[in-house]
Amino acid sequence: MLAITRFISGKRTAWAVLLGTIVAVGLLFTLLPANDSTDFPAAGLPESSQAARVTELLTTFPSADQTAAIVVWSRDSASLTAADKTAITAAAAQLGAASIAPRAATPQFSDDGQAALSVVPLEALGATADIEKAATAIRSTASTALPGGLTAYVTGPVGFQADITNAFAGADFRLLLVTVIVVAVLLIVTYRSPVLWIVPLVVVGLADGLAGKVAGALAEPLGFALDASISGILSVLVFGAGTNYALLLVARYREELLHTENRNVAMRTAVTSAGPAIAASGGTVALSLLTLMFAELAGNRALGIACAIGVIIAILFALLVLPAALVVCGRGLFWPFIPRVRAQAAPARTGFWTRLGRGVSKHPVIITVISVLAIGALAFGLNGAAVGLSQADQLLGNPESVVAQRIVDASFSAGLTSQTVVLAPEAASADTVAVALATPGVSAAVAGENAGGLTRIDVTLDSEPGSDATFATIVALRTDVADAPGAVSQSLVGGSDATALDTKTSAERDQRLILPLILGIVFLILALLLRSIVAPVLLIATVLATFFASLGASNLIFQNLLGFAAFDTSVVLFAFLFLVALGVDYNIFLTTRAREEARRYGTREGMVRALSSTGAVITSAGILIAAVFAVLGVLPVVALTQIGVIVCIGVLLDTLVVRTVLVPALVFLVDDRFWWPSNPVATRQ
Repeated sequence: MLAITRFISGKRTAWAVLLGTIVAVGLLFTLLPANDSTDFPAAGLPESSQAARVTELLTTFPSADQTAAIVVWSRDSASLTAADKTAITAAAAQLGAASIAPRAATPQFSDDGQAALSVVPLEALGATADIEKAATAIRSTASTALPGGLTAYVTGPVGFQADITNAFAGADFRLLLVTVIVVAVLLIVTYRSPVLWIVPLVVVGLADGLAGKVAGALAEPLGFALDASISGILSVLVFGAGTNYALLLVARYREELLHTENRNVAMRTAVTSAGPAIAASGGTVALSLLTLMFAELAGNRALGIACAIGVIIAILFALLVLPAALVVCGRGLFWPFIPRVRAQAAPARTGFWTRLGRGVSKHPVIITVISVLAIGALAFGLNGAAVGLSQADQLLGNPESVVAQRIVDASFSAGLTSQTVVLAPEAASADTVAVALATPGVSAAVAGENAGGLTRIDVTLDSEPGSDATFATIVALRTDVADAPGAVSQSLVGGSDATALDTKTSAERDQRLILPLILGIVFLILALLLRSIVAPVLLIATVLATFFASLGASNLIFQNLLGFAAFDTSVVLFAFLFLVALGVDYNIFLTTRAREEARRYGTREGMVRALSSTGAVITSAGILIAAVFAVLGVLPVVALTQIGVIVCIGVLLDTLVVRTVLVPALVFLVDDRFWWPSNPVATRQ
């Protein structure tokens, strides 16, 4: 390690590191294959789920290459006129002529007289090749020669997929642009220099670009698929984590420049001192992400692998490329506040963070109690929280498919736009239809085509797609079918709502498995790094408290301000992953410095000095990464907005309260026992 540190910080070798990096990155960008990512996130269910088995079996049916758009006409809650019905009938005839089943497009008029609906079967391959173009063409045809005030909307599988694809269109560029602006502004404010911010931003930007390229190239060999949501989270995480590591390294480098004239020696000391903390922090994040490889959902596995690749690249750039770049640029990079070697011993620390540390040390019990009560109060915001959004609640704003679904809910059967499919043995199809019709919540069940000894039964539910009521009906239908006598019990229930239900079930299973694994990894890394058992227990307790408090506070915001009915299925796991991993980052930054200072000054004074040295950089890093994750809100997708808000609140709570007040108070309470069974204080000079 020392030889590598000497090389990257050497007077001439630092230039070699930079030139070698430029050449290597250029070659990788040129030689690595492009990633054929998709804008539409896939469910990625395990093969054992009923919905996945139905989806696979449906590929053998004649209608396997079909999808459907549902067109809804409405006059904004007013009754349709005779002229409206004539125009709708004519438009539906044109839609039928453009579909693969003209008769299916015959319009249905609602009983309340306020809406009409037409199902437009389409050839799946052609429609999904450019889903937005297909939806636009259908909307244009449906809107032809309509009377004033009558509007056509596209929903159903084609409409929802088009809106989701549109939500992610250009996501990478928008996220990157906003992230770069946010990071640049915060670095300028943090460093108070018009030039210093450029170097970390360029280095982290290169790491982000390379991470996306490497993850894309490894996607196919490693068996995972990237979509726009994963790429967006990857970019945000690399920028956030990479800038965090840069802030820590630059802060330590600047501190060493106050004691050492030779900037190469100063950088060598900075990397040697801060490097283990950065490597341990990044390693914790990467290993935590890799626990997602054990997840059932393919999307979770893909996110874990891609983001772990990104974090590893961010660590390498922070510890190898950034030191070389800073050394090459010299002290002038810090202008106008250029650090100079002090001619005499440094005066006693009297800054804000030192005063805060000494204040906490005088009243650790009171501060601990107040902090715990405040965090607990925020956690109580989880009362009434729910997990799982309906299909219409997954996008922000009022996209066309959601508006159309609301019209269907009001004027037709809410489940009319969704699709539930039962595959039954041919000989038992009639009995299976009877069982389905007898299930509460099912409004219709019609047997259709046959293939491979199975009959497809299309089932319509009464409730809104993706709602709790719909999930309850799917569960009841599966139970009734399984409990039926004879061949009926061999039937399988699938379709879009069943897929959503199985996705939720797998996500809950992933949470039960992954969360303990992450905590185990964090405990082991902290125990090895701090050579303590007490410290990891206390630190993990603070991280968990921060997680529940941020969830509670976010739930209050979601339900009372943003109008989100529940957490998205994937949000809790991802929020836990990022908050725990990032929270441990700040734990490591603070406690490794406290252990270093404890060798010279004892545990209590060591913590005060550690807080004095790292308080500003931890706060700056926390504010920066909170702002970076908040950038996820630029996309009109509820799940990403929720992740951004939860992580933003959690990181701010962690850096402004937990890491700067509660953790020092706990250390002051337990004193030297914090390091048990090791004792760094025993080695004091």
